[in-house]
Amino acid sequence: MNELSSKDYLVFLFYFIIVAGYGFWVYKRKRIAGVTGSKDYFLAEGALTWWAIGASLIASNISAEQFIGMSGSGFKMGLAISTYEWMAAASLIIVAVFFIPVYLKNKIYTMPQFLHKRYNGTVAMIMAVFWLLLYVLVNLTSILYLGALAINSISGINITACMYALAIFAIIITLGGMKVIGYTDVIQVFFLILGGLVTTYLALNLVAEHFGSSGIVNGFRILTEKADDHFHMILKKDNPNYMDLPGLSVLIGGMLIVNLNYWGCNQYITQRALGADLKTARNGILFASFLKLLMPVIVVLPGIAAFVLYGQGSFHDEMLQNGDVNPDRAYPVLLNLLPSGLKGLAFAALTAAIVASLAGKCNSISTIFTLDIYKKKINPEASEKKQVSVGRITVIIAMLLAVLIAPLMGIDKKGGFQYIQEYTGFVSPGIFAMFILGFFWKKTTSNAALFATIAGFLLSLLLKFLPGFADLSFLSASGFSKLNPDGARYEIPFIDRMAFVFVFCVIGMVIISLLDNKRGVKPNGLEVDKSMFKLNSAFAVGMLIVCGILAALYTLFW
Repeated sequence: MNELSSKDYLVFLFYFIIVAGYGFWVYKRKRIAGVTGSKDYFLAEGALTWWAIGASLIASNISAEQFIGMSGSGFKMGLAISTYEWMAAASLIIVAVFFIPVYLKNKIYTMPQFLHKRYNGTVAMIMAVFWLLLYVLVNLTSILYLGALAINSISGINITACMYALAIFAIIITLGGMKVIGYTDVIQVFFLILGGLVTTYLALNLVAEHFGSSGIVNGFRILTEKADDHFHMILKKDNPNYMDLPGLSVLIGGMLIVNLNYWGCNQYITQRALGADLKTARNGILFASFLKLLMPVIVVLPGIAAFVLYGQGSFHDEMLQNGDVNPDRAYPVLLNLLPSGLKGLAFAALTAAIVASLAGKCNSISTIFTLDIYKKKINPEASEKKQVSVGRITVIIAMLLAVLIAPLMGIDKKGGFQYIQEYTGFVSPGIFAMFILGFFWKKTTSNAALFATIAGFLLSLLLKFLPGFADLSFLSASGFSKLNPDGARYEIPFIDRMAFVFVFCVIGMVIISLLDNKRGVKPNGLEVDKSMFKLNSAFAVGMLIVCGILAALYTLFW
């Protein structure tokens, strides 16, 4: 049944008291220490340990779209969807080695600040406004609405009430600043992983028991036997899910651009590490990379288990929506099978994931608006105290807007995971090209950066709608497009489209920069030297372990 028992509510209340109480304790300690500056509020400068940074990265990243959306994708296409998590582990290593040193060496605190320092104020302001709109209209709304839908499906609580409750909980944590967010995220991740593992344990046990066996090992073995087609990481062109995950592109193509842009050029994520020293930041990111390896066990395996059980006739009606199977119902259906008490733990895990993501996103919105718009354009003389006040007001306004707008965005029709990817994918290739050349090619000019921002977006739109009136059969032979199910036209897979746009942006930026250089334009350089990228032995060992595990996983499940 989609309702919670008294035991479930007690477990959830226990979780709420721990998180809220610990957050208040951290906040009071900070007040007693007299630390109230803007850098401390927005970045927790020097206050987060490596394990707090790593946990906060994961807590901010994992939300309802992973629990619900990726479990649904596990039901539909299998383990292949894990590429988003496992390639993220590899991308985090690259960010730790190459990106973070550049940010910290040049005292970069926000992504628009980087663009201002490397290019000019015009590029920075355009992107600051864009990121604010993206975070509020796409990310906050989707996390909030999909989270409310998920909680409604297992508790029966009204969706609107869920949205307001989640928003209020997230605001309480966010108003304490990044230090409170960072340390409460450690507890959030604990509940997230514990509750997620409990659900996976139950799902594997259910599979084993259904086939007359017992134990999670037997359950996993049965999954691999009964759903062999769901345990391949690299999909072939004849696979019906190829358009979502096009073959080797998930390893060497657009998937890397998706992940490197998300983990390395995203205020929402990098903010966790920008207040620390290089060693602490790197170790925190490495810890997050290890946690990423675990995520498919929590969010994908339950979906595959639901697929196998559904194929055996279990919870047939529960998976239907308007007469059709809705894969996104897989995780809530499994949660509703949990015994009293454990269901409350899983409910707390889901809530923890949603609230942590909302709090992290709100803090980033607050940081960008206050430091990059308010301080630079509205009130350059604003005191530290005033900046913190503006930041807190921004949090409340952003969350209120998200609550009001979310029901109007059609998120439930698109699916939260696809909703976010669809809208961010139009600009990610251009942004990543602008960042990567800005980091490592000193000749890159601001005109080139503007070209990547605008032309990248326009080309993404063109490639999205071009197949509607163009014959792309010449690309099909090379695997870069596939005949649409209606047989009338060819489509370019989303991930390949991102790769094409990225290459186009890089070539265009190089040409424009060289022409600008010939005309005597002198670009703003960053401080970069080889010594910045030197690794200590402990990090290097951890990095090799992560890479070794990834190689083993892809070899085993190729």
